[in-house]
Amino acid sequence: MELRLLRYFVAVAEERHFGRAASRLHMTQPPLSRAIRQLEADLGVVLLHRSATGVELTASGNALYTEASTLLEQAEQARARVTAAGAATLTVGTLADTAAEASTRLAATFRRHHPEVSIRFREADFTDPTTGLRTVLVDVALTRFPFDDTGISMRTLRSDPVGVVLRTNDPLAGRGPLRLADLADRPWFQLPDGTDPIWRAYWNGATPVGGRPAGPVVRTVNECMQAVLWNGMVGIAPLTHAMPDGLTWVPVTDMPPSPLVVAWATEHENPLIRSFAHIAVNTYRSTQT
Repeated sequence: MELRLLRYFVAVAEERHFGRAASRLHMTQPPLSRAIRQLEADLGVVLLHRSATGVELTASGNALYTEASTLLEQAEQARARVTAAGAATLTVGTLADTAAEASTRLAATFRRHHPEVSIRFREADFTDPTTGLRTVLVDVALTRFPFDDTGISMRTLRSDPVGVVLRTNDPLAGRGPLRLADLADRPWFQLPDGTDPIWRAYWNGATPVGGRPAGPVVRTVNECMQAVLWNGMVGIAPLTHAMPDGLTWVPVTDMPPSPLVVAWATEHENPLIRSFAHIAVNTYRSTQT
């Protein structure tokens, strides 16, 4: 069996949908469907139950998924070790709130698989959600979506609920869950001009710039918190943020969640980057079970 076909099958098995798997693999759906048919013919078994809404694994499909995942991980480890022998440095980009996501468990697992690789970190501010991927300052990023993902591959690690950051004595702080309409007359902090417009609109309460009363321009988490604390601005943040004294986090029920992702520039993908992404996905998956 070709590793290429196994990689295709694992993508379909995890996405449970040919269209989403094809998008993940940066290919169109017809050749992906043909490849899976070829794999089924080679093995002489049916791997997937197909329907209009997606696919489900057969018993044979479940067995192959387990074996294929192990084989692909071993192959990636081997390739990464060979690549790392010549260039044993990986630069990881983070935003201020994602730096902590380079958890002890992720670090320990990566070191176990790649003890020869030196890891460097680069923390970006909110003006660049890719943390330096487009300017080739980093190899891989732990960041948050949504932003313009043209030319960028990513895998979602988890999705976090988003809420509004308020002063503890704010009249809205004790009301329980809020809706965006409850905050319509409040000034919101703004991200600088030139920031990715998709990213900028999301942190403006899923509203295009100009659609809300404008507060001060901020670039870092600390600047956001200080704008709320000193000036009563409205800011939103994922639930994972720790609040300083004087501030509190209140859920906003109609605000889309904030996906934490591992991302990399598609054209610069290599075995070491794929290995980091694979380890990150499996680490976060295991912490949620």
